Amino acid sequence: MLINHALTIQDLTSKLNRFWEVSGKKIKAIEKEYDTRNGAPVFTANGKYTTRGWTEWTQGFQYGSAILQFDATGEKEFLTTARQATVEKMASHVAHFGVHDHGFNNVSTYGNLLRLMKEGKIPYNEWEKHFYELALKLSGAVQAKRWTNIKNGGFIYSFNGPHSLFVDTIRTVRTLVLSHELDFAIWGENDVKTNLLHRAIQHCIATAQYSVYYGEGRDHYDVRGRTAHESIFNTNDGNFRCPNAQQGYSGFSTWTRGLAWAITGFAEQLEYLKTLENSELADFGDLKAIEAIYLKAAKATCDFYIENTPTDGIPYWDTGAPKLHLLGDYLHQSADPYNPYEPVDSSAAAIAAQGLLRLGLYLQDNDDDASKKYLQAGLTVVNTLFDTPYLSTDEHHHGLILHTIYHQPNGWDYVPENHTVAHGESCMWGDYHARELALYIQRLLEKSTYYTFFSALK
Repeated sequence: MLINHALTIQDLTSKLNRFWEVSGKKIKAIEKEYDTRNGAPVFTANGKYTTRGWTEWTQGFQYGSAILQFDATGEKEFLTTARQATVEKMASHVAHFGVHDHGFNNVSTYGNLLRLMKEGKIPYNEWEKHFYELALKLSGAVQAKRWTNIKNGGFIYSFNGPHSLFVDTIRTVRTLVLSHELDFAIWGENDVKTNLLHRAIQHCIATAQYSVYYGEGRDHYDVRGRTAHESIFNTNDGNFRCPNAQQGYSGFSTWTRGLAWAITGFAEQLEYLKTLENSELADFGDLKAIEAIYLKAAKATCDFYIENTPTDGIPYWDTGAPKLHLLGDYLHQSADPYNPYEPVDSSAAAIAAQGLLRLGLYLQDNDDDASKKYLQAGLTVVNTLFDTPYLSTDEHHHGLILHTIYHQPNGWDYVPENHTVAHGESCMWGDYHARELALYIQRLLEKSTYYTFFSALK
């Protein structure tokens, strides 16, 4: 990346205003034109949202987007839509035992609505508050039940089964944290209680140890900061076996959206960690020990992103994609979403930018150089992402952020006629996280309540 060190948050004001204007139109268009009987919208094909049966992990992003739009603009129609849809359509996600995506579906809806009520942005209603809290309590417990013990801890396993740790699940531990903050726990046989905070921390530690590399000689492809999408374990003895990939090119290259999940997941868990007392962490040594693990992972992944992303801050879908070499010196020029060889993934940029900014602010008091680097890198990404050719201003296109990729190995993404590479399309997680990113920046600009997933409960 070519970090713009002169860029300020204030410089993004006009782009931010334009972003929310475009965003509202997109939400209305999807509400009007998309047939929800087909399932949750996942990604666009020829400009229109369509679905893709795998798991239902994107519906919370759809309604969560409307909540964020209301939060940013105060337009009540978005709140009305989101509230109604959350009540009518999200309950199944609370009790979905088959996925590792509770933090995506339920924190984006029930969590955001509870946060708005606690912040006074929507009227206080005792019954409504308890409704959101109960959903979050149960969601955290259901998610934490997907548990595999390993020799030095454990992890929330992916939909592939108990042997499988996904790097993206680092962002789903939010739901365990919220459930814990609401004084909830898992009750098992003989009324044995399992502490949800402990499970969240164990999962984060396992992700840091097995999903993130540190250039310490772990294997022949051990490059500091790279991530493996999937880590495979022998469930008979708890031993780690090998890295793997589901949506990346290989277990020995870096799928950039997985990298982005790690960047933002660790950054926001560091923020949460600061709110805890050592007494709550006695089983893990102390707060400093856990912080060191999280911080090592956060810095390494942020540095890898900066070092392995084109100058404008938008990455290609995988750093080891097999045809990248045909692009020439691609890291020393802007990303080219229209190239004929490999797609970019702007959804990875939308996710990673938030983590870069959060980590930059987190480090302000004790590591000035790193703080400035990550802050300016995050602003550089935002400056590109919230402008052409990534911000979609075509009113006939459902998507908000263009040039995302879902599953390159499976060939699921829409490739325009007479082209060889998917481009020009959007995805629900990219659009939602762009809105999260925009809201985060807006609150910094306004010097209002700092936006975190847990702020309303502390």
